[in-house]
Amino acid sequence: ALSFALVNAVAVLIIACPCAMGLATPTSIMVGTGRAAELGVLFRKGESLQQLRSVDVVAFDKTGTLTEGKPALTDIVVAEGFAEDDVLALVAAAEAASEHPLAHAIVSAAEARGLTPARVTSFAATPGKGIVAEVGGRHVLVGSARFLDEQGVGAAPLAGTAEALGASGKSPVHAAVDGKAAAVLAIADTVKPTAKAAVAALHRQGLRVALISGDNRRAAEAVARELGIDEVLAEVLPADKAAAVKGLRQGGRTVAFVGDGINDAPALAEADVGIAMGTGTDAAIDSADVILVGGDPMKAVTAIGLSRATLTNIKENLVWAFGYNVLLIPVAAGVFFPTFGLTLSPMLAAGAMALSSVFVVANALRLRAITVKE
Repeated sequence: ALSFALVNAVAVLIIACPCAMGLATPTSIMVGTGRAAELGVLFRKGESLQQLRSVDVVAFDKTGTLTEGKPALTDIVVAEGFAEDDVLALVAAAEAASEHPLAHAIVSAAEARGLTPARVTSFAATPGKGIVAEVGGRHVLVGSARFLDEQGVGAAPLAGTAEALGASGKSPVHAAVDGKAAAVLAIADTVKPTAKAAVAALHRQGLRVALISGDNRRAAEAVARELGIDEVLAEVLPADKAAAVKGLRQGGRTVAFVGDGINDAPALAEADVGIAMGTGTDAAIDSADVILVGGDPMKAVTAIGLSRATLTNIKENLVWAFGYNVLLIPVAAGVFFPTFGLTLSPMLAAGAMALSSVFVVANALRLRAITVKE
């Protein structure tokens, strides 16, 4: 009886070894974060990998996150009697001396067309309104419609065009040459090529998508319509972005915020999971829990997909590890011996224990081959 009890006791000790349960979670997290790094997603801690799975809302900053962050000339509509390239060359020459971001977009567009700017003999800028310049002997005005009106040049002939361009989320800039309204130039921050696909993929994962932007409501809503975004919070001051994220969390929702700028740092820290673009500022990266290498918003989809796959893998490992113990410990203890004569030798128990650990590790390693469906 003593020897029989001793054999069963040894078998129980071997079977009850918690190696599989100890390996179940850390092995999956290690393999999952390694696979994420291969796909351009860096998790700074394991908690963020777990939290990202339960996200209900993904909120994006607009400029530099969903858009390129570089204003570009998208349209130029000239009045009757003016040639498009001639007007663009004159306006680009006048704007070459300006430091405004919209001016750089116009100059870059002229350079892309190979236009040679004429010589500028005088230049004067009115902050917030526009510029007056003499270019190649011609009087050039560039600015808002109100600025042209103040200079005695009516912008009415192109007012309808400017309004239509503004309604589409673009910034209209008026130009006049020799006292006549010459053109309306539309400048916009173009959407990243993968932004629309990223929003659609998040919707397929059952998530709501929000946009938080400091831009005017018309521009923010135009981008939201183009991308299919559900909620828009526009004209949000940098200091209020964290409050905007807090507002999205009402109703018990879990929020992930994706941003790239210095002014996004408070929102990244406030969100349940902060996701920073690798092309963003150091302040944003330091405040984030997850970093996306490069500036592709589709990697946010990859991050969430990997988080879900990793947590599923952990559950599979835990079910196996607990199930193994629940089923085999009674057998090793001899519970079924009086009725069925069934027991478990220490040798078989050692083999089963080793096999259980191997199964857990092998199951975790399946994450190395995972491809997130976008």
